[in-house]
Amino acid sequence: MDWARLFSFSVSPAEIVVRGTVIYWFIFLLFRFLLRRDIGAIAVADILLLVLIADAASNGMSGGYDSITDGCILVATIAGWNYVLDWMSFHFPTVRRWVQPPPQVLVRDGKMQRKAMRRELITMDELKSKLREQGIENLDEIKIAHLEEDGEISVLRRDNQESRQSPAAAGGKTIA
Repeated sequence: MDWARLFSFSVSPAEIVVRGTVIYWFIFLLFRFLLRRDIGAIAVADILLLVLIADAASNGMSGGYDSITDGCILVATIAGWNYVLDWMSFHFPTVRRWVQPPPQVLVRDGKMQRKAMRRELITMDELKSKLREQGIENLDEIKIAHLEEDGEISVLRRDNQESRQSPAAAGGKTIA
């Protein structure tokens, strides 16, 4: 076994850092601006997409490296950018707004916001399912419901008196 070859550089460390940086930012921008949030789940298609992107990006990042040291530098570059982005998002609200998609209002005052649902590719059935999981039977129980950055739906209910009314008594729309 050639130990020197395993731990020596086969590609310039600067080239590895530049390749890793470019691919990291390309994939980040692709996910941030072109791909949509799924409501609270990772689907099989999402996993397949991640695997395919990783495979496609590996050649562009590696540039044909052969040594363990080259691989370690590449992994450190990718992890470093991830840490820097998290750190900057935590410390700078402007960066956070750019990095994280803003919450989208899906229901306001008991009415579905169909334009936002279309933009996020959320069907009425998906929304109703997520609301039922939170114990909401009637859209009139909802003051506001947001699709959060992580794909979960957060709901603020109206005051307790209103939300205790039955759908028939309230004249509301039952989620079924």
